[in-house]
Amino acid sequence: MTDDHLSVDQSWMSWADDAPPPAELHPEIPHPARMYDYYLGGKDNFPADRAAAEQLLSSSPMVRVSARANRAFLQRAVRELAGLGVRRFVDVGTGIPTAGNTHEMAQLVHPDAQVVYLDNDPIVLVHSRALLSGNAPGSTTVVQADLRDPAAILADEAVRKLLAPGEPVALLLFAILHFIDDADDPHAIVRELVDALPAGSYLALSHGTADFLAQNERDRGPAVYRNASAQLTLRSKEQVARFFDGLELLDPGLVTVAQWRPDQPPAQTDAHTGIWAAIGRKP
Repeated sequence: MTDDHLSVDQSWMSWADDAPPPAELHPEIPHPARMYDYYLGGKDNFPADRAAAEQLLSSSPMVRVSARANRAFLQRAVRELAGLGVRRFVDVGTGIPTAGNTHEMAQLVHPDAQVVYLDNDPIVLVHSRALLSGNAPGSTTVVQADLRDPAAILADEAVRKLLAPGEPVALLLFAILHFIDDADDPHAIVRELVDALPAGSYLALSHGTADFLAQNERDRGPAVYRNASAQLTLRSKEQVARFFDGLELLDPGLVTVAQWRPDQPPAQTDAHTGIWAAIGRKP
């Protein structure tokens, strides 16, 4: 396992009598969270995930650079939000834990920060719960939920507690919305979630784009994900900007992940990363 990938107990992945993994894991179907784990150098993935990831990497080797740049944006964004006084975070589509998770970055600034992680992948849930087993009770919670059902997310007890009036909340949607089909109306989903946030809260998101690709390259990523558990829908800058309707964008506005308040001059160009990113504040 790479240095930046936390070692998490994987004994749960061993099944007695050589029985197959539980059916709900669907290890034979590539899953975006496990493919993302592979891009980051992790080991918490199945052969189908690795095969699909390698298929994309063979034609688009910058995907790995893009994934790492997105991860770095997550860490900077959470650090900035905590610096603005945010102590409550709702992280939807969190993915498999690696170093520099949301709760770690937030609690470096505010040890009492509260984080709710939500994901629909059983592997993500088990690894997250194993990682967080030593955390102070109530400071970090892991919930099974699907972004396509915002009403269920808002009805969850842990989420409702964080959304109580009085303090701003950060809604984090990092590299997840491009796995929501247009048919599911991702803009309406985000609007419903943002409407439930207290005034002064924030939306932070990143979203894959084909804006920097040649016309004949734009279908490569979506083609690989057609056999995965979630389809890939790349969106333009204008489409991503719509997620922030009614919000006040923090400087530098909507830019690619490597350009959003970098700790040092980025080595990656917009074309290298291919992910739009921004943070907006709810008035």
